[in-house]
Amino acid sequence: MSLIAKIDANQKKYGFRFTSEVVREAVASFDIDRCVSAGEPHRQISVRLPAEMKTKLTKAAKKKKVSIGEILRLALESYAPKAAAKKGRRS
Repeated sequence: MSLIAKIDANQKKYGFRFTSEVVREAVASFDIDRCVSAGEPHRQISVRLPAEMKTKLTKAAKKKKVSIGEILRLALESYAPKAAAKKGRRS
């Protein structure tokens, strides 16, 4: 079940009017001291992209209803460098 579906299900099940109420209740009842992240930690970085690429990413993110960062993560995860592609590489 997706996280959004789980939030919606709990909202209906417990009679919350707003999604925010479900989130507030979840955070209030969550034992932060005992939690362990299941995923890899993310780190924010800054990169410079050509204007055309930024425009393309922005349009794709809106169309797919995801963040630009999510598209970038997916692109990096599936990236398989070609041996001849060394353009822009600094020593």
